[in-house]
Amino acid sequence: MEIVLAIGIFALVAAGLGLGLMLGRGPLKGSCGGMACLKDVACEGCPHRAEKEAQ
Repeated sequence: MEIVLAIGIFALVAAGLGLGLMLGRGPLKGSCGGMACLKDVACEGCPHRAEKEAQ
């Protein structure tokens, strides 16, 4: 029973993400934290990007 419930929840989440995408909202984007803000790596919008580009 728990497996069926878990599959149902994942199906609802996937349907919600798909519906949002179809209604014009862009795809999910990753954050600028964790691996993206390691030394010598900068992503767009990262608060450390300006510092790294200035060097």
